[in-house]
Amino acid sequence: MTEQQKFDRKSVVTSFLRHGGKIMLVRRSERVRTFRGRWGGISGYLESEDPLEQAKQEIREETGLHDDQCHLVCGAPRLEVPDPETQIRWLVHPFLFDVEKIGAIRLDWESTELRWVAPGDLHGLPTVPALAEALSACLRQEQTMGGGRQKPDSGSETPPPARNQG
Repeated sequence: MTEQQKFDRKSVVTSFLRHGGKIMLVRRSERVRTFRGRWGGISGYLESEDPLEQAKQEIREETGLHDDQCHLVCGAPRLEVPDPETQIRWLVHPFLFDVEKIGAIRLDWESTELRWVAPGDLHGLPTVPALAEALSACLRQEQTMGGGRQKPDSGSETPPPARNQG
């Protein structure tokens, strides 16, 4: 068994909010459990069976935006991101939403600030693991769909249960 196979598995959603061609990133606060001070999308642990519904809930909680204020563009297939720093294999369900009115955004305690960046500008920032890859997957999915809004392929197949390595 390799070191990475010993990692715990945790399923999360990551949502990218887009306005005027730019992506909103949030700096994670010192009060969150992982990746403090790093830039990320709107994210949270997958606590329900439906990654899209969890993504919408995280957006409501972390930005104050209601479902009618952000519109799903697409979801991308689930990414597996092994992270030696945390000893976790993150199962990331990425989504892309368009936001028309950004004045309604109110960050909660999980983030200290927000920044709007061009998609190509993520590489120079200290981000959560594989953030650029998750965004790229969403943008590729959007192009595959022809730019239309559709039910995403969230890669929501059920991962194998985590094994206790105890």
